[in-house]
Amino acid sequence: MKEFIISESKTETAILVGLITLQQNEKKTNEYLDELEFLTETAGAQPVKRFTQRLDMPNSVTYVGKGKLAEIKEYIEAEHENEREIGMVIFDDELSAKQLRNIEAELKVKILDRTSLILDIFAMRAQTSHAKTQVELAQYKYMLPRLTRLWTHLERQGGGSGSGKGGSVGLRGPGETQLEMDRRIILNRMSLLKERLADIEKQKSVQRKNRGRLIRVALVGYTNVGKSTLMNLLAKSDVFAENKLFATLDTTVRKMTIDNLPFLLGDTVGFIRKLPTDLIESFKSTLDEVREADLLIHVVDISHSDFEEQLEVVERTLGDIGCGGKDTIYVFNKIDAYTYVKKDEDDLTPKTEINYTLDELKATWMAKLNDNCIFISAKNRENIEELKKRMYDKIKELHVQKYPYNDFLYPDAEDVK
Repeated sequence: MKEFIISESKTETAILVGLITLQQNEKKTNEYLDELEFLTETAGAQPVKRFTQRLDMPNSVTYVGKGKLAEIKEYIEAEHENEREIGMVIFDDELSAKQLRNIEAELKVKILDRTSLILDIFAMRAQTSHAKTQVELAQYKYMLPRLTRLWTHLERQGGGSGSGKGGSVGLRGPGETQLEMDRRIILNRMSLLKERLADIEKQKSVQRKNRGRLIRVALVGYTNVGKSTLMNLLAKSDVFAENKLFATLDTTVRKMTIDNLPFLLGDTVGFIRKLPTDLIESFKSTLDEVREADLLIHVVDISHSDFEEQLEVVERTLGDIGCGGKDTIYVFNKIDAYTYVKKDEDDLTPKTEINYTLDELKATWMAKLNDNCIFISAKNRENIEELKKRMYDKIKELHVQKYPYNDFLYPDAEDVK
């Protein structure tokens, strides 16, 4: 039943498939496929070819049309003849059990969708028992409605009933029996995992209550925007940071102090477009650190060509988990990597997003964020002291509001003589 998952980081070759629909134009589809390529590389595979098709909506039977599926099959067979094996075909949307079965029967290679790929990366990244339990639960939730495709080779044994009227009533074959057994095993395992997560959540809830009267700050943002690098820089911590998606799964909380002000800083799992619902559900306890935070530090990779949509994805996900409207400081990271395309003087066409300098960009909607917005480079430690000052002012303001009679603030160094 681990058929859907890449269990090892082998250098397999992969084909990526996406659709251009009424809701998703060609530019957006290519951006999603760029991200899918990064996901594929993070999982340990090597993308070698892309296929796209224009459809009003995904085909309910084969996702793409029959002609496009035949084109993909022809490419796979041609590569096979040239001794270049295609290990898998990865689709940019979640596939139903019927689509998976039909596509696999036609292409005769491993078929994955965006959700199973993300689940596999989470399984690779999970280090603690908490994260591993959450990932395993999400995997089972994904696999449960797709179990039927595992037993298609036994379908013929569930033939007609003894009554002569057709159907399978009264003559259930071993395929269905095995399917029912697997379903029961998975449901029992899911029940056990939920109980285990409930116990872990009780422990974590006690831990959170024992953290004292301190303001809680959470780093949030799209995956791979530099949250862990910033965490290491601010808290002098050693959180794992790498130029790959979902480098951090477990929330890391560190106590830190700016001047005379102590507070708790937490690094959380990154968000992504088309994040599987089952993952959000399974990682609720991890996201509780975000829910209970008094202040969010929303880190944005301003060097990314689509940073505004990434920001919106995070804001929307935060709203979905009940964290919308929290006090937030927007930290636009990676200004060292920001680039723009300078327009020619005789080019009279309107400016596009790629033509703005960093200073011009700062004067757009970002200017309305006032002191809740700052531009930094965590890599080059640029404007980090200014960020600390912004954090200090906001945290102190929240501290006084939340604990008006708390004398827990450390005395200023100048006052200690």
